[in-house]
Amino acid sequence: MNNVVSMNACLKPRPGSRAPSFLADYELSSSFQPIFSPTHQRLVGYEALVRVGHRGRQLPPPLLFERAREVGRIETLDQQLINLHLGNFGQSERPAWLFLNINPDTCTQATPYLEELASQCQRAGIEPGQVVLEVVETTTDKTRALMDFVDGARQRGFQIAIDDFGTGDSNFERMWRLNPLIVKMDRSLLVNAEQHPRARQLLTSLVRMIRESGSLVLLEGIETEAQAKIALATEADLMQGFLFARPNRFDAFIDSPLESRFSQTIERFRRHSRQDVADHEGYLRLLRLEVMSACHSLVRATAFNDACASLLTVAGVKRCFLLNQAGVQQGELAIDFPQRRSHDFNPLFQSGGACWEHREYFRNALSRPHDINASRPYVALPDAIRTVTLSCGLHMNGKAMVFCVDLHPDAVFDGHLRFPDTL
Repeated sequence: MNNVVSMNACLKPRPGSRAPSFLADYELSSSFQPIFSPTHQRLVGYEALVRVGHRGRQLPPPLLFERAREVGRIETLDQQLINLHLGNFGQSERPAWLFLNINPDTCTQATPYLEELASQCQRAGIEPGQVVLEVVETTTDKTRALMDFVDGARQRGFQIAIDDFGTGDSNFERMWRLNPLIVKMDRSLLVNAEQHPRARQLLTSLVRMIRESGSLVLLEGIETEAQAKIALATEADLMQGFLFARPNRFDAFIDSPLESRFSQTIERFRRHSRQDVADHEGYLRLLRLEVMSACHSLVRATAFNDACASLLTVAGVKRCFLLNQAGVQQGELAIDFPQRRSHDFNPLFQSGGACWEHREYFRNALSRPHDINASRPYVALPDAIRTVTLSCGLHMNGKAMVFCVDLHPDAVFDGHLRFPDTL
């Protein structure tokens, strides 16, 4: 099947209509990029993209949309392109979603547009439930029109996806109101996650929040093995990118080993993950042994700094402190390599006598005194750095105490280590 056809040849207008005159000099073709499910390890959808030819050379698609906007025909162009994509996709026998980009201007014409779209699907032999309409979630003065469009699309059986979420004016409140089946994360989030640990944590948290809210998450723009590893670690539901497949005509995908290559990528990640798990478990075992050893030393009345000395040599461990049963800190901190302490002014560093009864790690130690408890990551006051605090109960001189250990999770395994609730 050849998807490269002239606009006038490929678009079959309804009787009495014709292709817009401003498109007469353009040759438009459909190009489809596969979308994969890492859980199923197979191809589950295609995003339809347009390729634009003009007088023998290829043009960036945005130039065509600029031209259509100049002559006030953007909605017409949008409808013509969808007619093109549906016609080409209808010749595919693979059971997969078809993702169609919807221009924001089109969403203001909900009823006539959706009725025509449903008719186009019927002519192409495609069920509306197989079509995913991608809308851009952004600030607009036509929010009601966007909601009407989404509601009308659902009533006709179409699926909804939010495109480019996570940048610009993206807003969780609007996302929840739209209630999409799929949320496509903007590629910039993945690129930043590859370069910055904190951006990676943000991406993972966003994916988790969106999935918990009831939508599937699609990470697009995956181009490298490193990006694939990050994407897979977030547990995103769907993936798309040049690493797996570039946009192409449908006939180029016939007998193509796309799914086997994708499975190989998944298997490489899983091998790395198994080794990471083994390394992480070894670190946690060492950490547990050192915390228990420090506790035993303290119970035997060993000086606090001496009892913590070996524990403070473990990677990531930064300081230790004791709290009484009321959560009040007893004495100052035992810290790793005091000579390396920053000289930046911080009035919160010296914390002797501070009360930490409101902290999660203190409450955990009271409720589970025989366990080594791990808090969720938070920003600690002594250094304003992301911290996990381990805590456990012990008795010293007949008094109940709580032994606490602060460590920086980003300092071990590039921030990939996940702490269990108890060691």
